[in-house]
Amino acid sequence: EIAMTAVAQDLDADGILTLTIDLPKRSMNVINAEFGADFEPACKRAIEDDAVKGIIITSAKDSFVAGADIDMIFPITDAEQAMNAAKDLAQGLRALETCGKPVAAAMNGTALGGGLEICLACHYRVAIDDSLSGGKAKIGLPEVKLGLLPGAGGTQRLPRMIGIQAALPLILEGKELNPAKAKAAGIVDDLASDRDDMMAKARAWVKATPKAQQPWDQKGFKYPGGDAKSPKMAQVLAIAPSMLRDKTKGNYPAPENILSCVVEGSLVDFDSAMTVEARYFANCVVSQVSKNMIGTLWFQLNAIKRGASRPDGFDQYTTKKVGILGAGMMGAGIAYVSAKAGIEVVLKDVSQDAADKGKAYSEMLEDKAIKRGRSTPEKKAALLDRIDATDSYDGMADCDLIIEAVFEDRDLKATVTRDTEAVLPETATFASNTSTLPISGLAQASKRPEQFIGLHFFSPADKMPLVEIIKGEKTNAETLAKAFDYVLQIRKTPIVVNDSRGFYTSRVFATYVNEGMAMIAEGVPPAVIERAGLQAGMPVGPLALHDEVSLSLSWHIMEQTRKDFEAEGKDFPKSPGYDVVDTMVNTLERVGKKAGKGFYDYPEKGQKHLWPGLKEHFPPKDSWDFDTLVERFGTIQANETARCMEEGVVESVADANIGSIFGWGFAPHEGGTLQYINARGVQAFVDQCRAYAKDFGPRFEPAELLVKMAADGKHFEA
Repeated sequence: EIAMTAVAQDLDADGILTLTIDLPKRSMNVINAEFGADFEPACKRAIEDDAVKGIIITSAKDSFVAGADIDMIFPITDAEQAMNAAKDLAQGLRALETCGKPVAAAMNGTALGGGLEICLACHYRVAIDDSLSGGKAKIGLPEVKLGLLPGAGGTQRLPRMIGIQAALPLILEGKELNPAKAKAAGIVDDLASDRDDMMAKARAWVKATPKAQQPWDQKGFKYPGGDAKSPKMAQVLAIAPSMLRDKTKGNYPAPENILSCVVEGSLVDFDSAMTVEARYFANCVVSQVSKNMIGTLWFQLNAIKRGASRPDGFDQYTTKKVGILGAGMMGAGIAYVSAKAGIEVVLKDVSQDAADKGKAYSEMLEDKAIKRGRSTPEKKAALLDRIDATDSYDGMADCDLIIEAVFEDRDLKATVTRDTEAVLPETATFASNTSTLPISGLAQASKRPEQFIGLHFFSPADKMPLVEIIKGEKTNAETLAKAFDYVLQIRKTPIVVNDSRGFYTSRVFATYVNEGMAMIAEGVPPAVIERAGLQAGMPVGPLALHDEVSLSLSWHIMEQTRKDFEAEGKDFPKSPGYDVVDTMVNTLERVGKKAGKGFYDYPEKGQKHLWPGLKEHFPPKDSWDFDTLVERFGTIQANETARCMEEGVVESVADANIGSIFGWGFAPHEGGTLQYINARGVQAFVDQCRAYAKDFGPRFEPAELLVKMAADGKHFEA
């Protein structure tokens, strides 16, 4: 055995060389310069040494290889450098698969991105099926989620292996499969029960297959289902670009490059196809979109999950029992995610019937999960056993966390706070799920305001990945640390903000919806407004979104805010969309989706559609600049985020960016609201704000923070 830094080599008596990947000081193997420095000579020996009759590639860690090292890819700004980086590994894998010797991949755990590409270059793949033991091994090519594409043959080998039609969704959507599903898809050849079984199967295959060749290197090879010029595939591919463009709005180069790679690569020989892939890979690497997405969705997100916003000096806290006040959709969703994480739950409402209905939500979600193979009857029973539905406060006596999720009414929240604290342990944390009411004001009803905090979940709580943690004026650091740990415990992403009206996410989200209202007031046709919102990268147009959250709720919040301003002796800043909401709610009684009528009509049978009467009440004008509409949506949200930074509502660039994407769906390709400013340049953004303020109103005046940053030549740094 020859010990190496990252790849150990072990040649047995049968001439089978096992290459074991084990990067030092890494919890998972990644493809980086250190890996390449050892993997390349190891492969060279395997190919050239006549004593080596066959090769097995495996890992010494709990997983195989997690993919390329993002630290290595992110700094690259030169296309030639990016292309050469792709070629280095690709050429090594190509030499391995054409050496004539059998090469098997023994996939012990997760193999993603470049890790799977190594396996695809092998002639045989066996993976450990850990699904029965609750394992989480994933197999896939997820590069598109960071604005990239597989650059070591993934766009060429996978379609040749399972067919273009089957491969495209896996690469375009970055789907990750468990080993059993990967085998069913034709990506893995065999499954093993454990490491010993895996190595035995790999060794048996190598011994039984003295010579091996990839199907695409054999004479007469044909794509499963046909290549791009076959009549069947030509019909599919004729509409694929338009379908893709409809989905991405042209904002994401990676999916379009992936489609081009797969199609163009199928029309040439394999080695030429690898050059095609390398060029498209380089185009993705140097694009602003990949820089935005990697910077935020990789580096900043990982920093948050490692606790960048968590106070130091406190041991990690594990919540054992949570009490939830209010068993409506939000409370029921919080109960489900808590119970799913193994936490005991007391779900309380004013009646037993209401509490039982809340618990039934978890039962429904588990039934769906069972149908999809994501749960079992045993797991469902265990989860439901952890939820105690009740109409009594008695069960709260031993809770270490309370989450209040009742209606947005100060008096009601104050009442349930006092009633709960009457039975609550002195050490327990009390959290409110309010989305708009200032936490410091709600904490006034508490005997222990230092242990009072905001935990703002997003609906539906079982699906939305973010929780906004809001610090009140008196919230102490230990309470924040406990809340942060709970959010991670339920497998959500926490961001930390300071108390203010609307906090961060609700405040900035409102600017998107309100800008849509302003455009209606200006006479922009509703359909154009919706299309501009989607083109800006938002998941739903502002009018449809306003219907979803309810126009009546918006009116309630507007009126509550107006009263609050008047009580403080301040002038109420009436938004351009105020009169639009007033007309819709109080004159037309079109209050949103729940009522079946808002900006859209919602027929019982058929799809929703914009209400034709909008033209009568908000007459459209004849001309508008579509690109300006699109930019207004991004600009108003980014500028309001900068104001939140200026006021100290948000203290972290990462919290701001991740909160915008995960909280209300701000365009992922922009990398978040503050990265939106960085990508354009702070001075250019300030200039645009001033131009829009002149044309559309003072709400676009740039935040003072941005004006100062522009003068100092600074940008936002995570």
